[in-house]
This record gives sequence, C-alpha cells and structure tokens, in this order.
Amino acid sequence: MPTVSSRTNTLVVASLSLRTLLTKLAFGPGIKFVYNPLDYAWEPHRAYLERFGSSPKEVLLVGMNPGPWGMAQTGVPFGEVSIVRDWMRIVGKVNAPAHQHPRVPVTGFDCRRSEVSGRRLWGWARDRFGTVESFFTRFFVVNYCPLMFLDTEGRNLTPDKVPMAYRTKLLKVCDEALRESIRSLSPSLVVGVGGFAEARVRSIVPSSDIRVGGILHPSPASPAANRGWAAQAEAQLISLGIKMD
Repeated sequence: MPTVSSRTNTLVVASLSLRTLLTKLAFGPGIKFVYNPLDYAWEPHRAYLERFGSSPKEVLLVGMNPGPWGMAQTGVPFGEVSIVRDWMRIVGKVNAPAHQHPRVPVTGFDCRRSEVSGRRLWGWARDRFGTVESFFTRFFVVNYCPLMFLDTEGRNLTPDKVPMAYRTKLLKVCDEALRESIRSLSPSLVVGVGGFAEARVRSIVPSSDIRVGGILHPSPASPAANRGWAAQAEAQLISLGIKMD
C-alpha cells in the first residue's frame, strides 16, 4: 500500500508526465484550439492532488474532459469556480493559454461564468457530505482527458470527436494516466461519469480486480440530467453498492 507522501507524489508525477506527453500529440485540422490546464493552471491542480489525493479511496469518479468554465478555469476536474474556491478552499495562479479562442477566455478564479456540470457534481458532494473531508475520505474525482478542444467557432469538442487517426494516441496516453491514478488511490469501485468515461474505464480495468460502474453525466446537454441529476446519480451509486448513510 502506498504511503501518504508516495501516493500524492505519484499523482503529481503522473500529471506532470501526462502534461508532457500531451504536448507531443496532434489532434487533426478540425481542432483549432487546445487548452491544457495541467500547464497553465498547474498550481491549483497540484493543490487539489496534494490536498485530497493523499489517502486510498473507496470510489474513484472519472469524468471525460474539462468544460470551458470549470476545469479549464481552475485546473480542478468539474471545477466550478465558486465551489473550488469557497468549499475546497483552493486558489492559485492561473495563466492564460498561449492560444485561446476569444469566446472562451481563461480568467481563472476571476471567471464569473458557471460550469453547470461542475455545479451539479460538486454541489451534490457539498450538500450530501457537508465538508470536503467527509467527501474526500471516500471519493476522488479525476478527468480521463485533461484537455479541452475547441473548433474555429469556439465550440467545445469532446475527446470522442477527435479524428480516429489522432484519437488512438490520445487514448493510449490517457489510459495509462488513469491506470496510474487507480494504482495510487486503490479504489474498490471506479465509476465513469457518462458513457464515454465509463467505456474507457471498462476498457482498462480488469473486472476481476476492481468493480466498475457508471453514472449519468451532469451535462445540461443531457435531457435526463436536467431532470434532477443529483437524485439520479446518487441512486445509481447506491445501486453499485455505495452506502450513503
């Protein structure tokens, strides 16, 4: 079992390695802007890993990739600004990406836009568990891919929209980073948040070793998520054997 210091060091080193490997990839002509918060928002991202990733977890929740007003601003998965700042008590220096779309500026913790997915997921965690300590004692959250992709118009493109000729290398790099997170955190259950993340988890996690499941993604693009995401997601977690009392 990894020690506290070795566990957090493993997560930090894995993120640094992932950051480096991703800079070597291309993503195809349709993707005009690539934001990597592991680079320009490294300070709060590292604080998140070191503060909350120092102990083994019962459940690892795996999201897909950053949203424009969440992790793209704070470096924290699903990182709704107000909750990262006021509930997690994480702040830090966030630089602007070298190339950013004018419709999607990075202003870090000064961002006044709300990330609906992050507000739903972290809002549920805060309301259900109360303190960050109560939540992170049992849970941890990562994003499968830390990159945000935008087209010419500034539309957010999810990793499954990366052309296959480029996607294969992206998936290989992100798969290994997720494996490293799982090895470090030793969860008994890994849960994909949304279909894409669940599929990636199932592709790399031997079912004989760790239980795998999925919950509804909190995106407002999902009609089901707009009908009470928190209650549905919690019911799905309970069905996977997670006790909430």
